[in-house]
Amino acid sequence: MFDPSRRRLLTRRRAAALPRLPWAIEEMAFTDACTRCGQCQAACDTQIIVKGDGGFPEVDFQRGECTFCYRCAEVCPEPLFRAQTAAPWPMVAQIGESCLTHQRIECRSCGDACEPQAIRFRLQAGGVATPELDTELCTGCGGCVSVCPASAITMTQPNQ
Repeated sequence: MFDPSRRRLLTRRRAAALPRLPWAIEEMAFTDACTRCGQCQAACDTQIIVKGDGGFPEVDFQRGECTFCYRCAEVCPEPLFRAQTAAPWPMVAQIGESCLTHQRIECRSCGDACEPQAIRFRLQAGGVATPELDTELCTGCGGCVSVCPASAITMTQPNQ
């Protein structure tokens, strides 16, 4: 049985705040049952699933976005995923203070990459348009993360 609290004690790492993969079951149950076979990683059409801490699969949004294809769940030989009819995860993008627009530099990379158009830009009189995220439209795909030249976007769970 993998005990993440022991690893955090030794490495001073915080508990993972984000779900490991879309539709994944609760973290402790996931790490108890996952065999780390790598089938989910091989099946990922955007290659964003990587071997993470302890060899367990996790999503790396720096590599791209999740298309919510459900292939990771379909190929998994263990019961580690909820039904595809459930919400994939409760994540949304969060735009941080290192966004180039805060330094008055025009950039719209995140908005261009946002397929559901959850990131829109508010015009500023005499300034640069600033991004605003509509959390109701954000799917949590992470498509905006890797395209941000300032690494200002992270994925987070609302109300954290």
